Amino acid sequence: MEPDAAALDSAFMALADPVRRSIIARLSRGPATVNELAEPFEISKQAVSKHIQVLEQAELVTRTREAQRRPVHLNPARLEALTAWIDQYRLVREGQFRSLDAVLRSNAATGSGPDTRSHHEQFPEAQRS
Repeated sequence: MEPDAAALDSAFMALADPVRRSIIARLSRGPATVNELAEPFEISKQAVSKHIQVLEQAELVTRTREAQRRPVHLNPARLEALTAWIDQYRLVREGQFRSLDAVLRSNAATGSGPDTRSHHEQFPEAQRS
C-alpha cells in the first residue's frame, strides 16, 4: 500500500521537527506518557502535547487509555509505509550504481577505460629534473 501525496507530506512535515523526531526515537523503545516524553525537553508539557498531536495527525503515533494513563505508541505500520516509499527510490539508485560499476569493470578489463597509469608512467619526461 503506497501512501498518497497528502499522507507523505503530512508525515515528512511532522518528521521535519527535531523534537518530534526525538519523540519518535523515544517511542521506538516502547510506549510513554506525555510526562515521560516531556522529561528531556526544556519546553512545557503543553508544547510536547502539541508535538504529539502533529504526530497523531500524520498517523505516526497513536494514543490508548490504560486506567488514568494515556500512553503514546509508535505506529510501526505507518513508518513501514514511509520506509517502503523511500526504498523504491533507493533500489533504483542502487541498480544504477551496479550498472555503472559493471561498465567500469568491463572497461578496465578491456583496457578501454580511463588511463589508469600513474602520472609518472604517462609522462616519463616529467621525471627528468
